[in-house]
Amino acid sequence: MKRVYCLYRVSTMGQVEKNDIPMQKRACEEFCKKMGWDIIESHYEKGISGYKISANNRDAIVDIKNAATKEKFDILLVYMFDRLGRREDETPFIVQWFINNGIEVWSVTEGQQKMEQHIDKLLNYIRFWQAQGESEKTSIRVKSAHAQLVQDGYFRGGVVAFGYKLEHKGRFNKKGIPLGDLVINEKEAIIVRIIFDRYVNHGYGTQRICSYLADVGLTPRTGERFVNTTIQNMIKRRLYIGILSSGDIQSNIFPALQIVSQEVFNKAQEIAQGRSTKYTERRIPLNTRGNALLSGNIFCGHCGGRLTLTTNGKKYCRKNGDVTIIPKLRYVCYNKTRHPDRCNGQTGYTTHKLDTMIDDVLQKFFSKVKEKSDRQSISMHLKREIGLSRAKLEISKAELKRELQTLSALEDELINVIQGKSAFKPEILDSKYSNTKINIESKQLEISILEMKIANKDDFMSRIAKQHEDALNLANMYSIGGIDEKKMIVIQFIKEIRISRGYELEMDFEAKTWNYIFKHFYDN
Repeated sequence: MKRVYCLYRVSTMGQVEKNDIPMQKRACEEFCKKMGWDIIESHYEKGISGYKISANNRDAIVDIKNAATKEKFDILLVYMFDRLGRREDETPFIVQWFINNGIEVWSVTEGQQKMEQHIDKLLNYIRFWQAQGESEKTSIRVKSAHAQLVQDGYFRGGVVAFGYKLEHKGRFNKKGIPLGDLVINEKEAIIVRIIFDRYVNHGYGTQRICSYLADVGLTPRTGERFVNTTIQNMIKRRLYIGILSSGDIQSNIFPALQIVSQEVFNKAQEIAQGRSTKYTERRIPLNTRGNALLSGNIFCGHCGGRLTLTTNGKKYCRKNGDVTIIPKLRYVCYNKTRHPDRCNGQTGYTTHKLDTMIDDVLQKFFSKVKEKSDRQSISMHLKREIGLSRAKLEISKAELKRELQTLSALEDELINVIQGKSAFKPEILDSKYSNTKINIESKQLEISILEMKIANKDDFMSRIAKQHEDALNLANMYSIGGIDEKKMIVIQFIKEIRISRGYELEMDFEAKTWNYIFKHFYDN
């Protein structure tokens, strides 16, 4: 009686639940009984893709090949040959390997695979070439189905993201089984919002957020503590702004699934990029621990090197013999301490003195913000700005008209030069002609900008009003916030601080966001 090893495989756990393996097993057992063979061992692969996973990484195939080299069985039996695999560049050679090692390879539905003639090798290859093609088609269909699901706002399967839960809303699959739809889990959503708040507004790093959540007793579903990789993934998850994704496919925003605002999410991405050690323009600190106001955006005004925060202690001996060590914080130029020849500035700057100077700048600015917090006065100011733009437009148009008249006169005079009737020297006339053309192009550009500003006055006014509202909120936060909040606010306003000998300061503000307010509104 021939000894048989059986291999049963399903690609997904869903097939396991549908009892595909018991079906394969029953068919193989009936086939062996009919053939008079004895099944001495069976191998099971549950949720193993024969297309995505190489045979070298499949324990069942490796074990069966080891048994074949030890002559423990005579026949390898599968329900269908594609149970062995679906890779055209690999599976045909696995079949051939078993046959070359004296093992008959059989399928319940397709019979025995032989290698007696050249045509047998070709048919063996074609079979698995077709199997791979079917896997690729299946993969395409699954990806398309998933893409359609996310575009329609439906859950496509897998683990439900933290902050959400599944709820039956009346959808059923083809077999009438209820399907779950994503909805916000309010208890978990609170934790998600806390994570983004600590990251964006308080400057916490992911490890510090984990510690904070553990301290206040907030845990993930497992009941254990959050780990920093989980927090990192949550910060990047676009689902929290209501966008579902499947691979490269993304849906539109579904407001019902939005846990954090798009503004907060975008700020979190900027902070994550700014904190990256691979990001050469990094300004945002890796963390906001400590009592220093500045971190990440302060540089030496002499060599351009980044200033780092250092702590040392100064000893004070009391009359009774007690020694007190008072910590002293300083911003130190890295180049000056490690490479003195690269910097002619001073080594360090007292933290308290420099922080007080920066704090004074922001306090004065925020006081002006609060003084002009009345929406009506803001609206009147912006209307005056638009009126001023209209006046500038009329002046520019008049100046353009004069320049065009000048150009026309110069062109007429050039004709006289060519005919020898002009009193002007050609080089002088040519220079004046070139300058006039430059002036015309400059005025045309100026007019285009003013016309665009006036045409989009509503958008312009709402954008500036939003900037003022944001500044007012930050002003209130700065007045009551702790050192962590103040650090993050400083980062939002000041792009770079350069300090030179004698505590001379130069500051570049975040012009992209606050340029108009700083230059035109608060008389900075």
